Amino acid sequence: MRSLGRSGANLFLLAGLASGGPAAAAALEAPAWAITPEDGACRTDLELVSHSGAVAPVALISDGERVILRFAKSDAPAEAFLPIRIDQKPYSNLVRRTGEEGVQLMGLSDETLAALRRGKTLSIAWLGEEAVSGSLSGAAQGIADLRTCGAQVAGQRRAREAELDVQRARAAAEARAKAVSDEQLAAAKAQTAAAEAERERVAAEARKANAEAEALNAQAEQSKAYADQERQRQVDADRAAYARDYYYRDRPPPPPDPGWGYYRPYYPR
Repeated sequence: MRSLGRSGANLFLLAGLASGGPAAAAALEAPAWAITPEDGACRTDLELVSHSGAVAPVALISDGERVILRFAKSDAPAEAFLPIRIDQKPYSNLVRRTGEEGVQLMGLSDETLAALRRGKTLSIAWLGEEAVSGSLSGAAQGIADLRTCGAQVAGQRRAREAELDVQRARAAAEARAKAVSDEQLAAAKAQTAAAEAERERVAAEARKANAEAEALNAQAEQSKAYADQERQRQVDADRAAYARDYYYRDRPPPPPDPGWGYYRPYYPR
């Protein structure tokens, strides 16, 4: 639903008055403005009409604190101080261009809002080639409802953003804690690996020392066995020599061999 334009409001009033009775009383009541919630604000649409019948849609937007007039004008400057007329009285406000192509925002002052609540007709001369205007019937209640809706929607958005901030902060804290934990775990693993490498090095050196000691012991045992063999051989040789000498020591020499013709002395072998 949209708020009624000037012609629609007039037809509504004429029909009610012509029927008389309750219908006439209802016609005197201001029509309700259609309020649409958006992301963080609420909007109500107005249709401003020129004398030739051209329609220029505008919208009033509120977050509960401010009320902004949004309109489309392709050749508007990036920033300007422009008037709107309420019951033919001008009220100037600051206009700024948005990031959306051709869309402008006019922040309405408290004085302008007060005039809108009390006014009957809104006119804008610079919005198109012709001046456009529309009825402000029901503006008092409509602006109040718009601000109430905007405050609720903006509060919900702030609550969502606060919850998202909490979730992001929690996620960041968990990520930092995980990073610290991972770093500590990596440091512990590095220390464990270094200790294991040191133990392996010490064990390898011990194995090497044991192998060298075993080799030296084997060499010493081999040398001892060789020495024992040599000593036993010498003992055996000495015993054999002693036995031979003992055999020939007390025996007389053999008689001379007559075949030689001379005496050959005896020498033990």
